[in-house]
Amino acid sequence: MALNLQALLNAPIIELDSIDSTNNYAMQLIDADTAQEGMTIVTEEQTSGKGQRGKKWQDEPGQSVLMSLIVHPQYDLDRQFCFNMCISLAIADVLQEIYENWDIRIKWPNDIIINDKKAGGILIENVIRGNEWVYSVVGFGMNVMQDSFGGELPFATSLYIESGKQYNISNLISSIRTRVFTYLANNLPQQKLERLYNEVLYRKDQPQRFLIGQNEFIATVAGVTPNGLLHLQMPDGNVVNYNHGAVEWLWG
Repeated sequence: MALNLQALLNAPIIELDSIDSTNNYAMQLIDADTAQEGMTIVTEEQTSGKGQRGKKWQDEPGQSVLMSLIVHPQYDLDRQFCFNMCISLAIADVLQEIYENWDIRIKWPNDIIINDKKAGGILIENVIRGNEWVYSVVGFGMNVMQDSFGGELPFATSLYIESGKQYNISNLISSIRTRVFTYLANNLPQQKLERLYNEVLYRKDQPQRFLIGQNEFIATVAGVTPNGLLHLQMPDGNVVNYNHGAVEWLWG
């Protein structure tokens, strides 16, 4: 059964002043059987925000988009990356419309890059029971009004830094929520999602430094497969595919 866009948009929005993690809160609702499809959790501050690969997402109170969406994916389990592509593309679309001069890219698998720096990150956590993909919790954090970052985050940026403009965080949340739900309800063909994703893939067709264990190497980013594997072309011309988590991206 296709997703009902209006039902998603009409679902409750839970607004919190502070929480450990909006994804944790969403998961608690699912565990308690009180979750509703389209339900959105937003907060001004996360005390233990989650990032990819177990990293902590850092934010300043009231200066970031911090949100989680609860949805029931309309995909088979073997097409989980299609869902990821929908989310990433929807957010990239919103940002490109906000400021057309930005160079918006998606860094595999789902970081949001503005002008070669990370502005946001997506963390998708799935609830699978047996063979049924019951829920996905889509967590998204984006730097909005920060005017600087410490030396520990030399490749981080915010919407304000990249434009010199101020943005209403509530309006951004509404726009992102609407666009994500619209993408999901439209159920775009897999080939189209793959094409759109690779068109905005960060460092596509460019050499990039990577790390596996203690071994650093340079390879050209050739693209991403429909099931989410990263295509890397090695200096000898061979193309090798990597799962998320198997290879670490090195900045700079």
